[in-house]
Amino acid sequence: MNDYVTDASQEDNEINSSLVLRDRNISHKRENSLDWEDYFMAVAFLSAKRSKDPSTQVGACIVDKNKRIVGIGYNGMPRGCSDDEFQWKKNTSNKLESKYLYVCHAEVNAILNKNVQDITNCDMYVGLFPCNECAKVIIQSGISSIVYMSDKHAHKIGTIAAKRMFNAAGITYRQYTPKNKEIVINFSEIDWNEMEQSAPSPTTSSH
Repeated sequence: MNDYVTDASQEDNEINSSLVLRDRNISHKRENSLDWEDYFMAVAFLSAKRSKDPSTQVGACIVDKNKRIVGIGYNGMPRGCSDDEFQWKKNTSNKLESKYLYVCHAEVNAILNKNVQDITNCDMYVGLFPCNECAKVIIQSGISSIVYMSDKHAHKIGTIAAKRMFNAAGITYRQYTPKNKEIVINFSEIDWNEMEQSAPSPTTSSH
């Protein structure tokens, strides 16, 4: 039974691959590549997949004016603080067990992980609108604009304070509407070009 399922799955993959290959014109450039902003936001969302936070996973991506990624980060415990030993609790009567005392947010980690000396005038792509604590670090770092996906905490004092600081510091922010609602990463796609010679040609009807 397992062998049958595996064979059927492989057959489906081969069919899907051949259909994609038929639609490809390998003599001309691809027309359906990701645009820059979907790419940068996707990097932020992919980074979020590294987060161990059971409630909210957030990623951030810093981009310079030459469209180079110069920093990425996700929310997690500080270096040296074990993900297994420190608490991930949100609501607890014991404040020392609250994750909020320990977790570094994605924006701060992206800034700390930067691979250049100066990120002045860079843009930050982030899944969730920054909190007030992250806003302080963003402002001090010299980042000039924020592109975010969700503003679900807009009603919270921390978010309101963050916007007040951004407005005062002249940092722009805007909510992003992705051109692709979903981006799928298929690790087998890299081998599809090897199948081009063996891909079946489309058949034509003889009627």
